[in-house]
Amino acid sequence: MSLIEEIHGGAAEVREPKPNAAGAWTKPPATLPPELPLAPALPAELIPEPLRPWICDISERMQVPLDFVAPPAVTALSSVVGRSVGIRPKRHDSWLVVPNLWGELISRPGLQKSPAVAEATKPLRRLALAAQDKFEASSADAKAKAEILKLQLEAAKQDARDAVKSGQGIELAQDRISQVTRDLEQAAPTERRYMVNDSTVEKLGELLKENPRGLLLFRDELIGFLRTLDKTGREADRAFYLEAWGGDGSFDYDRIGRGTIHVPAVTVSIFGNMTPGRLRSYISGALDGGGQDDGLLQRFQVAVWPEVESEWQNVDRYPDTDAKNRAFEVFQALDRLEPASIGATMEDGEIPYLRFAPDAQELFDE
Repeated sequence: MSLIEEIHGGAAEVREPKPNAAGAWTKPPATLPPELPLAPALPAELIPEPLRPWICDISERMQVPLDFVAPPAVTALSSVVGRSVGIRPKRHDSWLVVPNLWGELISRPGLQKSPAVAEATKPLRRLALAAQDKFEASSADAKAKAEILKLQLEAAKQDARDAVKSGQGIELAQDRISQVTRDLEQAAPTERRYMVNDSTVEKLGELLKENPRGLLLFRDELIGFLRTLDKTGREADRAFYLEAWGGDGSFDYDRIGRGTIHVPAVTVSIFGNMTPGRLRSYISGALDGGGQDDGLLQRFQVAVWPEVESEWQNVDRYPDTDAKNRAFEVFQALDRLEPASIGATMEDGEIPYLRFAPDAQELFDE
């Protein structure tokens, strides 16, 4: 068998050489192999069992690969866990990993990326909607309480003026103003947020301060977000996201307008869609040693570029309600997770953590 036949698995057409117009003998070129090898399909058994029926149901109804559904679902789930609990992968070492994920779905236009991802992130959106309703219901009472505290603050200030004039009770008046001021700051209700789409890093920092477990940044067109970070003057934004991937750090902003913002917990998950052409152009910039060569793209550890079947069937049936509800219960349970209830080790000033079971530890060590 010739080398060409070996490359093509023996399927190449081999023709007899013929002389050209000049009388020289030439050999026709063989057809080149495909530009890219076929990507392996995601086996259903690799999907966590409580989510598997739900993800398989979406995949079948929408006629998309499992890879279109599982990565956004698992990434969204990681954002719910956030830094509520970490993992110490070594048997004795204090090295800690926050189970925070960045992911992207790569596929050509028109293959239902956006609808599939929307289905996969519905449990997270459902949690967000419930939190929004709760926040709006409590806002009226909170505003009324704040108005009462403002009146109390004015009264405390008047008492302080009288104390200064008389020279008596100044410390007591000062303590009263301090207490009412603290109560007023705490009176404003805080909305539990799960997801952001388009935010400055300063505003994102404020949201993270109110939601220390973490948030999911979702962008339907991920390249728009990445290109924004490439702009001149956005170097600090890029550094913020690089640190937010680790999930175990803090970040301080010092701005003239906003003052100093201390964000004690910086954990951001990211998921978005991208087309192959946009990805190729971005990768070339990340691999040539330029400003994009800082590891940002490599942090998308749940990046998939699945094959799409050419045969498509019109599947029109009701969703599997039991599977959908069970998946939502998983999101709910992790949203309410108390580290102590699952045996996590609690240390002052540290993220609660778990270690691997013995069989899992052996796999990790190997």
